[in-house]
Amino acid sequence: MTADLGVLWLATPYLTADLHPSSSQLLWTTDMYGFMTAGFLVIMGTLGDRVGRRKLLLAGSAGVIAASLLAAYAPDPQTLIAARALLGVAGAAVLPSTLALITHMFTDARQRATAIAMWVTALSVGIAIGPVVGGVLLDSFWWGSVFLLGVPVMVPVVLLAPLLLPEYRDPAAGRIDLPSAALFLLAILPVVYGVKKLAEFGPRAPHLAAIVVGAVFAVLFVRRQNRLAAPLLDLRLFTHRAFTGALLTLLLGMMALNGIEYLVPQYLLAIGDLSPLAAGLWLLPGAAGLVLGSQLTPVLARRTRPAYVILGGLAVTLPGFWLATQAGVPAVSLGLALVMFGIAPISVLGTALAVGSAPAEKAGSAAATGQTAYDLGLALGIAGTGSVAVAVYRDEVTATAPSGLPADALTSARDTIGGATDAAAHLPDGLGSDLLTVARDSFTTGFHTASLVSAALALVTALAVTALLRHIPPIGSPEQ
Repeated sequence: MTADLGVLWLATPYLTADLHPSSSQLLWTTDMYGFMTAGFLVIMGTLGDRVGRRKLLLAGSAGVIAASLLAAYAPDPQTLIAARALLGVAGAAVLPSTLALITHMFTDARQRATAIAMWVTALSVGIAIGPVVGGVLLDSFWWGSVFLLGVPVMVPVVLLAPLLLPEYRDPAAGRIDLPSAALFLLAILPVVYGVKKLAEFGPRAPHLAAIVVGAVFAVLFVRRQNRLAAPLLDLRLFTHRAFTGALLTLLLGMMALNGIEYLVPQYLLAIGDLSPLAAGLWLLPGAAGLVLGSQLTPVLARRTRPAYVILGGLAVTLPGFWLATQAGVPAVSLGLALVMFGIAPISVLGTALAVGSAPAEKAGSAAATGQTAYDLGLALGIAGTGSVAVAVYRDEVTATAPSGLPADALTSARDTIGGATDAAAHLPDGLGSDLLTVARDSFTTGFHTASLVSAALALVTALAVTALLRHIPPIGSPEQ
């Protein structure tokens, strides 16, 4: 499922040229998957506890196939955004099901941590393969072909899961409380939308109102959960310090990572002037860093407290964020590799601690809640830090645009760097060249700003880890 996520960033200039989305539509295209996944993960995780994790995995896999086909042949931005939303809902069914099945199949803490590390590695391999295969596809076919990567991956799941995977469900689970599901969506989606728009456009009344509305529904959701015998989300899980700390660590860590991760492919294409295939190859060190970090994490966590492993990784990210502010493709590629290596312990240990602190019958709900924090962090990384980059880009283009630039060309250039490239192609050579220089310099400034913001988020994450997770002993130790 991560394969087509990675190549979406490479495909952005091509779908921009074909579908002509606005900057807002382009942001929704990239982050709609994360928003919908975050909104539905808890619902799907609880549903899996009731109907069976394997059954939900099969349904989600079929949904991924259908949504991928719709995205591949989307005729306009609205259809593509809708397809990404459906893909997010389907992904919300797949992810907690796999984690819950891992929890039941591996009851030993060390084995479970290793299995979760392999799960993160599988996601990393998808990130690694996606850009390379996507680059080949984009060199030969239309932009929609990259969304078809999910189809051959999910078809074997649909065919083989009934034969290879056991079924698990909570025998004491009640019915899904539909009002709770509605309240959860009404709580999380307006808040995410408001934060996204605040970062993009600054404080405006409608965006502040969306956050307030979400907060009101969050209070109503919590009150209802406390009254139900079989709540959608068992809030008693949050009484575990390890569970709460793991969720906060996942949220902040993924925000720090995705604040620049989705910008790097655009940097390679627009500033590095690389082909999609070449850009995909320069992204491989980042995926390799995530794979290496994921495999090293459980080994270190058996000897060292998880908090210290995570803090060590966060220390590695800081020179990575600094490298991302330096000129040149090699520096940016190496910087991303260090960041992804350093974030890997959060992916592995944050997930392992969230799932391991819950009783077995609540594994689906705990896995879903942890994955919600993970995906919400990814989405907010794009919505927050990414939107800061967009705001800086727009301000820089407006302030430094060459004189004599037509109003419509300036509007296009301010929207996206893809719009600037398209506008420059229709201008006289000298003016078009000047506009491209301004757009590339502005994008670079925005990218560097996003890197610094992400580094600050990494430091905040380190403070949260120190406060909430430093008491946890090494995984599998007698103290657990």
